[in-house]
Amino acid sequence: MLTSDEKYMQRCLQLAAKGEYYVAPNPMVGAVLVAADGTILGEGWHKKFGGPHAEVNAFADYDMHGERHTCLAEATLYVSLEPCSHYGKTPPCADMIIRRGVGRVVVGCIDPNPQVATRGIRRLQDAGIEVVVGVMEKECRELNRRFICLQEKHRPYVILKWAQTADGFIAPLPKGDGEQPRLVLSSVLTKMVVHRMRAENMAIMVGTNTVIFDNPKLLTTHWSGRNPVRVVLDRHGRLSREMNVFSDDAQTIVYRSNTDWQYVLCDLAARGIHSVLVEGGSLLLNHILSTGIYDELHVEVAPITIGEGVVAPKIDLPGTPSQVIDSRSLYEIRHQ
Repeated sequence: MLTSDEKYMQRCLQLAAKGEYYVAPNPMVGAVLVAADGTILGEGWHKKFGGPHAEVNAFADYDMHGERHTCLAEATLYVSLEPCSHYGKTPPCADMIIRRGVGRVVVGCIDPNPQVATRGIRRLQDAGIEVVVGVMEKECRELNRRFICLQEKHRPYVILKWAQTADGFIAPLPKGDGEQPRLVLSSVLTKMVVHRMRAENMAIMVGTNTVIFDNPKLLTTHWSGRNPVRVVLDRHGRLSREMNVFSDDAQTIVYRSNTDWQYVLCDLAARGIHSVLVEGGSLLLNHILSTGIYDELHVEVAPITIGEGVVAPKIDLPGTPSQVIDSRSLYEIRHQ
């Protein structure tokens, strides 16, 4: 049974998720303004990067539809992430909350951004507002795990994804002339799942061989959302600018002189990229697996066998929880 505070925080999470494909690199945030009798007076979420924050939208909703005679001193504002206390693209939300005279604020989790990090909470408390912190904190942090990873670990959140046959191969062996035969492993459903993952993450990464053999565009075409920034490791400068990965559909970053994994992650973080989906071949994937610097694995297993081929990356994660997502072809493992 959820407590009253948990119920409204759950609603904040539902609202926050609506901004999933549009707010990066900012966090997803939801806010709900509730009267003393439990009536919801206004709701809002962060809808677009650079746009008004969730708290601003919740008060705008209240001003448009709320009961204007309601005493906000007796109301509670629920927000899934600590209100900001600094001037960025928008004014500080903490100052606005104080001006509106809300008597109580419930915060899901602290904002790890060093420009905020408890400053918003202290500002509210100094103004005499009752502040409760940590309601459904785990769920609030999970929703913004990409943003939090960038702030706390100073690197993007890393997701590795590949497709393989039931007998453990990701591609047929190259022919004698060096040509790589094509092997279709994804279904219509799992292709949609993968393109949803592209929309959820700010960047998508592949290696040189994937670009040469597949000539992919690496766009989000089977799901609604933004195209990720395309990241290519091309240490030996083998790629032609005529390849699809250099189309005008999305930004492309190419690493040549330094393709060290930690350097690439550090550089992407400096560019404000909070997440990267790696869809490379076995060479790139095995290298990243060997470093241990990644956060999730998504392995798509197709119900076919080919007997021999390019061996899929080996996973050795004892004790790691796993969950079958789709009985046909999607298997997910979360690396802790």
